[in-house]
Amino acid sequence: MPDFDLSPLECRVLGCLLEKQLSTPDVYPLSMNSLLNACNQSSNREPVLALVEADVQETVQSLIARGLAEHWPGRVLKVAHTAKPTWNLSVQEGALLAELLLRGPQTPGELRTNTRRMYNFLDLEEVEGCLAVLMEADPPLVVRLTRAPGAREARVAHLLSGEVVTSAPQGSEPPAPRAGRLEHLEAEVASLREELAELRSAFEVFRAQF
Repeated sequence: MPDFDLSPLECRVLGCLLEKQLSTPDVYPLSMNSLLNACNQSSNREPVLALVEADVQETVQSLIARGLAEHWPGRVLKVAHTAKPTWNLSVQEGALLAELLLRGPQTPGELRTNTRRMYNFLDLEEVEGCLAVLMEADPPLVVRLTRAPGAREARVAHLLSGEVVTSAPQGSEPPAPRAGRLEHLEAEVASLREELAELRSAFEVFRAQF
């Protein structure tokens, strides 16, 4: 049974290997340089990283020790993942897992859009069906998170790094406590009153000149 405590770098490398096998099969398995470039891509990645080759080499060795990657010998040493046979993943399931590893929790709609470079899902029903397979795996590989307040859809996250720590989606901020908002408004009103008093004082001085 695979370990489910992958580090963020292990998730990035494994996600890149899954992604590139599906999106650019002609250049897969990946050379160490290609894998480094994939890990440091500025698109389709969250967060964007700036790794060096030593980081990737160490992470690959860790994945090999876990049984999730292997070297392909040749003129140029290459790397391949073994996640699909290890977890019996279909192409669709591999695409979804890769996307979650590379960009974190997403809604089914976002997953359908963002996996198009790997697999073109016909509709959301197909996405949901594949997610259900991943959720019902033994042990589960993904989980549906609690829907955030105001959100239309619940997000899905992978479980390869252990317990999922939920956070608000980018661009949103948690509502401030009511007491905190009241204190902020009171301070703002006090500041405006001070400014008004200063303006009145300056006006009186100006008028006294005439």
